[in-house]
Amino acid sequence: QVQLVESGGGLVQPGGSLRLSCAASGFTFSSYVMSWYGLAPGKERELVATTARDGGSTSYAESVEGRFTISRDNAKNTVYLQMNSLKPEATAVYYCKARVLWVDYWGQGTQVTVSS
Repeated sequence: QVQLVESGGGLVQPGGSLRLSCAASGFTFSSYVMSWYGLAPGKERELVATTARDGGSTSYAESVEGRFTISRDNAKNTVYLQMNSLKPEATAVYYCKARVLWVDYWGQGTQVTVSS
């Protein structure tokens, strides 16, 4: 079955960096677009970044453009989110998502807290 396991969250000061990872299994990872979403307190889950199947094309929410980088290693079945210059408003649970055969699969999420 499809499984997505996020890791790498934590507490970081404003201006700091974190690298999130999402390990995938149960499907042909290299055949599917992967995305990261963030769920902030009191808000709806929103799309943060997306990477094409080969990682050659990426897109970002305007709020993170230039500071976050999504990448993937198809040999390791893993997608990453490098988060730099973090701001307090980035505090959220971050989820990776795979749409496999028109079904969305989500991981359990990893908490990122940006605070001094």
